[in-house]
Amino acid sequence: MRLRQLLPISFLLLLLAGCATQPIPPGTAAACPAPCPACPVCPGAPPAQPPAKPFEEARWEDVKGWGGDNLAEAFGALLESCKGLAKLPAWRAVCEDARALGGAENGALRGFFESRFTPWAAVNPDGSREGLVTGYYEPLLRGGRERRKPYLHPIYGVPDDLLVVDLGDLYPELKSFRLRGRLDGRKVVPYWSRAELTRQEGQLAGKAFLWIDDPIELFFMQVQGSGRVELPDGSRVRVGYAEQNGHPYQSIGRWLVERGELKLEQTSMQGIKTWAKANPKRLNELLNANPSFVFFRELPDNGSGPPGALGVPLTAARSIAVDPRSIPLGAPVFLSTTWPNSEKPMQRLVMAQDTGGAIKGVVRADFFWGFGAEAGAQAGRMRQKGEMWVLMPNGLAPK
Repeated sequence: MRLRQLLPISFLLLLLAGCATQPIPPGTAAACPAPCPACPVCPGAPPAQPPAKPFEEARWEDVKGWGGDNLAEAFGALLESCKGLAKLPAWRAVCEDARALGGAENGALRGFFESRFTPWAAVNPDGSREGLVTGYYEPLLRGGRERRKPYLHPIYGVPDDLLVVDLGDLYPELKSFRLRGRLDGRKVVPYWSRAELTRQEGQLAGKAFLWIDDPIELFFMQVQGSGRVELPDGSRVRVGYAEQNGHPYQSIGRWLVERGELKLEQTSMQGIKTWAKANPKRLNELLNANPSFVFFRELPDNGSGPPGALGVPLTAARSIAVDPRSIPLGAPVFLSTTWPNSEKPMQRLVMAQDTGGAIKGVVRADFFWGFGAEAGAQAGRMRQKGEMWVLMPNGLAPK
């Protein structure tokens, strides 16, 4: 599971202060003590255009590359999605039919999708169809269960003083948003940032359960949301996302560009790692530019992919992370993009099985490459344009 959608704690405090007894209905503004002044309109300026609808119904022949994909490679990922979707009435029959197709050939699978699903083109608010497609993976790190050289950098479990509020429980319109904080006396205040946690390790005393030899590799595992750790005896432990400190993710690549340390085209994961190795005394300064901090939990390493936000194992090259406020979690998505650092088309059926703090918007995806160094190399290079079509059961529109 990647970083969940976040809201600043000041937002919740505003809600609690202004709306303690009556929730604000969806689509209405909080009461003003006096009429709010209207913004002036420049003479001759065109009227503001409303944002485009996020989805447009499409035909199968509109889906770029649909006829060329090997759907059998994606079918196992669909069955995993059905573990989370089948409890929804609109998906139950489709998932039952999918299970009955086990072992079917590509032609039969294509017929199944074309007869039971409708493609919906994802559209940006400005009406464009292209968006950003990045990549992520499950890394392998080296570490131990005790702090001793070279294993000096801790993986922390969830701290006892971290408060997590699911805002959807208070206000349905804020579904999928969570807020994190801590108590300071009787006040709820933001939780410690990465820099604050780094300065006061005692705040997390007793929560370290593994120690890693490389801080930059540990940082990137926090960005990926999961990973495996090889212990000194050769055995491996899987760790997965458990919680986050509530601070928004900030790109350390952008930080390096803004300070003239790297050019934009050098800010791949590999480029940032190279800079970090060349500037060890500035490593903390670099990492602390991102206030977000991830806490992990130990998971069984059962040979399948790491669990995503849907609660099912991710499938290498067939799972993506999306913004669940736009793309229904679990839904099949046909993705038309290009291979990393290439114009070679990469068009395939994937499943929206994960989320990410940096994954925001309708036409936006993070492509899961799988486990290990080669997957990491592909993920680190991937920053491509792409189009997306969400496949929904006939009669059901994406919301």
